[in-house]
Amino acid sequence: MKATIPYIEKKFDEFNRRIFGGKLPRLPIELSDAKTFLGVCVYKKRRMAGGKTERFGFKLRINTRIDLTEQEIEDTIIHEMIHYYIGVNQLEDTGAHGQLFRQMMNTINEKFGRHLTVSHRITREQREQSIDRTPRYRVIAVVKFKNGTTGFKVIPRILQRILNYYRKVSGHQDVERVELFMSNNPFFNRYPNSSTLTVHFLDGQTIMENLKDADQMVCDGSTLTFG
Repeated sequence: MKATIPYIEKKFDEFNRRIFGGKLPRLPIELSDAKTFLGVCVYKKRRMAGGKTERFGFKLRINTRIDLTEQEIEDTIIHEMIHYYIGVNQLEDTGAHGQLFRQMMNTINEKFGRHLTVSHRITREQREQSIDRTPRYRVIAVVKFKNGTTGFKVIPRILQRILNYYRKVSGHQDVERVELFMSNNPFFNRYPNSSTLTVHFLDGQTIMENLKDADQMVCDGSTLTFG
């Protein structure tokens, strides 16, 4: 399931009453499309008189990009409520998931039969699930190196950026050749689309298997044509 704001608010109130003694004030709740976390409690800091730092402006963000079980969503909400409890009460801990956080987490797990963990970042399997599967045409540069390794790069569909990448990477002393393809294989959606002079290293056979239906382009350094 994917959480909604009314659902999160309902669970927040329920867990606040059952687990936190009703001591947590309501806070803004936002839905997130992030690829890296399931939930996060964010806040601002300000320095008070005497040099003490106060945390304020708390917000709770829950990921809706990933289809989670109800237990996973509940545990994510409780996990972030622990952070919120520590923050809103201006308590000090030994780290982001320090001694105080772990003590509270272990107590909640034992008393309420929860399955909270220190980290609830998105797993590799969940990250795969979050990948956009919509076919989109992208320019793929396959870079073959003189040492036998192969990499690729997703480049914006802008002529000057394609030519710039092709010229600069082709001219590198370690590069044997660069081949350009136009592909709409969703496999490449997981990789950033940018003009930076970088390469994602992957087995050459895997790369070419995902480009088997792509159209190859020919570049002479100043123009592009389809071969």
